Amino acid sequence: MADPKSSSTAAPAHVANVAAVVAWFQTPADLYHACEHLRDQGYRDFDAHTPFPVHGLEKAMGLRPTVLPWVVLVAGATGLATAVLMQWWMGAWDYPWNISGKPPFALQSSVPIIFELTVLFSAFGAFFGTWALCRLPKPFDPVMQHPSFYRASDDRFFLSVEAKDPKFDVNKVKAALEKLGAHEVVEVSP
Repeated sequence: MADPKSSSTAAPAHVANVAAVVAWFQTPADLYHACEHLRDQGYRDFDAHTPFPVHGLEKAMGLRPTVLPWVVLVAGATGLATAVLMQWWMGAWDYPWNISGKPPFALQSSVPIIFELTVLFSAFGAFFGTWALCRLPKPFDPVMQHPSFYRASDDRFFLSVEAKDPKFDVNKVKAALEKLGAHEVVEVSP
C-alpha cells in the first residue's frame, strides 16, 4: 500500500519530465509586459530570447546589475601590481645593474609594461569572467528544442520559464503565459 504523504507530494509524470515552458510573443512590448508580470508574480528563473536588444528588458525581468565590471577592475589591478612587482624584482633585486648611474627601478620607464599588463589582465578578466557568469560553455540547452526557437534570431520573441524555479507549476505557468498573449506555449523536456 502506498504512503499517502509520498504520493501526494510526487509530481505527475508529465511534470517531472519538463525542463521549461517556452512561449513566443509577437512584439517586444508583449514580451516586456510578460516579463514584468512574471517578475511581479515572484518567478526568478526565466529568460527572454530576442533577435535584437530590447531596451529595459533586464529591468522588466528584475535582473541585478552584473558584477563583471568589478571582475575586470580586480583583474586590471592585479595586472598593474604584477607589472610593478615584476619590474622591481628584475631591475632592483634579482639583477641590479648600474647603467649610467640610473636608479635600478624607475617608475617612469616602467609605464609601458604597467599599461600593457593592466590591459592584458583586464581583457582576460572580461573574457573569462563573461564565460563564468554566463555559465559557458553550454553545448545544449533544453529550450532550444522548441519547434520554432530557431526564429529567436530572426523575428520572434521567446520567453522561457525554467522548471528549477521555486514557483514553477507547469499548468500555472502555461495558463499565465497564454493569458499574457503568448501565441504558442510549449513544454520542453530535458
